[in-house]
Amino acid sequence: MSIHDPQDYTVSMEEMRKLFTLSVHAGMLIVDEDGKINLATDHILKLSGYSAQEITQTPFSQLMKVRASLRELYEFYFSNETNLMEWPHGFLIAKDGEAHFYQFSILRLMLGRKVMYLLAMRDRQEGLQLNLLQRFSDAFLRDINLGVLLINMDFTLVDVSDRATQILGMEREHILNKSLDDIFSSVPSQHQLVQRTILHGGVMRNHAVSWTNHTERFELLLDSNVLKDSLGNIVGAYVIFKDVTNMRSLEEMVQRSDRLAMIGQIAAGTAHEIRNPLTSIKGFLQVLRRTFEVQGMIKERSYAEVMLEEINRINELVNEFLLLSKPKHVSFERIDVPEVLRGILPIINNEAILYNVHLQYEASYHLPEVIADKEMLKQVFLNICKNGIEAMPDGGTLTIVEKVDTLERFVCVDIHDTGSGIPMFVIDKIFDPFFTTKDTGTGLGLSVCQRIIHDMGGTIRVSSKGFGTTFTISIPYA
Repeated sequence: MSIHDPQDYTVSMEEMRKLFTLSVHAGMLIVDEDGKINLATDHILKLSGYSAQEITQTPFSQLMKVRASLRELYEFYFSNETNLMEWPHGFLIAKDGEAHFYQFSILRLMLGRKVMYLLAMRDRQEGLQLNLLQRFSDAFLRDINLGVLLINMDFTLVDVSDRATQILGMEREHILNKSLDDIFSSVPSQHQLVQRTILHGGVMRNHAVSWTNHTERFELLLDSNVLKDSLGNIVGAYVIFKDVTNMRSLEEMVQRSDRLAMIGQIAAGTAHEIRNPLTSIKGFLQVLRRTFEVQGMIKERSYAEVMLEEINRINELVNEFLLLSKPKHVSFERIDVPEVLRGILPIINNEAILYNVHLQYEASYHLPEVIADKEMLKQVFLNICKNGIEAMPDGGTLTIVEKVDTLERFVCVDIHDTGSGIPMFVIDKIFDPFFTTKDTGTGLGLSVCQRIIHDMGGTIRVSSKGFGTTFTISIPYA
């Protein structure tokens, strides 16, 4: 028992007897100011060898050897309550003379007008164990790379690990001791990390969920269970979640690479077979178009124009197919990423003007050089910038930001648009071959970009908050 309020508590003897009945397994004593023992729990009687009647006739100074009076110990306890190792201690002397070392806490009570002291005993080993457990619990919540939530029966958050606050995107002091209904009030009930059913005995094991805070999206695995007291009553619950975003991303990357490799092999084997007849068809159509033009057959000439445009579209599709297979003429060299970007800014700006989009470029000087193919890198930047511009048909701002991640050793380029964003149910699929939200798109542009960056040892990540999308291209530097 530990009381941390230095006020007097007024109780009746009947209330005190009820307390002792409930605390029969604990070592507790009631002693008055004169050192007379009034009550003792069974635990104390068994340890001391005294009967209930004998112990009330035994002076406290004979039963317990302590270094000061109870009043002095009481004051000492409340001035040193933060450290278990500094709690008052002494020896309980049994009837047969055997001494037992104890630490104890003290509560001062007013029984009518009489001052009483309640002593809650704890032996040294139990105290050390509790101290170690408390230290471990504090260190666990502070240092462990897991999200941990501790919840009481009022569905209130009583403790949270540092990693959990990072994943949730919330400040510890803003959510501690608050209802989880309030904490997740902005999230639809079906998407909340914690449901009230957890307090009814609901258990989760490796439950996969997605969570998006204000800046990042996480793939999580959740475990949860209830906490019970010694009588088996539920007193709370815990939720533990692990961030498996990188693992899931790696798994998806491998699957996507396998699909791209298969498509690339098919493309490499069939592209030339498609191109040869297309070349013949295109040549004869150009002749026919010229003939129609000379003879004034305007309607037939327009038909030929449409067919030629479609043939050009097929040719572009075949070119993208070929890029899905590993490029055969890649020239890796040391290049300066800002130099590459500045070389294509006029092209990007001209495209932006057509869509009434403002281009904003935030340069970062003295970035380290990377090993990459310059032309391929241009293709990636142009493709993603073009996608961003087309995502703002009513105008907006396209922002290109250069930066360096010294911890992971990456040169990064963020390309952010202010469009309508990418829906959550779509964002996982945008790098899949043939997936597109455009009416005339092939669904191969981002797949090709990802393949190019992966071959350079880098990554492309995307985040969307519902009011814009950011693509981050990261390329390692030596």
